[in-house]
Amino acid sequence: MATRDLCNNIHPVRAIAPGAAVIDNTPFVSAIIDTKGYESLTFLIAAGSLADADVTVTALVEASDAANMAGAVAVADKELIGTEAKAGLTFADDNATRKIGYVGGPRYVRLTLTPANNTGNISLSAIALLGHPRNAPTSNPPV
Repeated sequence: MATRDLCNNIHPVRAIAPGAAVIDNTPFVSAIIDTKGYESLTFLIAAGSLADADVTVTALVEASDAANMAGAVAVADKELIGTEAKAGLTFADDNATRKIGYVGGPRYVRLTLTPANNTGNISLSAIALLGHPRNAPTSNPPV
């Protein structure tokens, strides 16, 4: 059974907390994710209701070697698993989920989800799923 164990080999971190729906185009900016001790990172994005009939949401992954994200740069496509376009959403994606992986070198990473044409309600959240730990099993509950 150990080969089927995912639970002891991942570490979930809140990236974008669930919150009240917003009615403007304010970006949803994640917490800064520290990848130290892990070899992989996947952002899991969850959308609630997307009330506006023409809203779109674009995704941007940035990375930095600085804990405060000083000098952050957009992650190159070759350092992503999946694309930022596929991690985005449209008005047709009520209650949808998306994912995008990061395999770059810089230690600190953040995700920004930016709505456009949003005059209705939109709610988004995200989890940063760290995987391939250098030391397993990972703690449960996560700390």
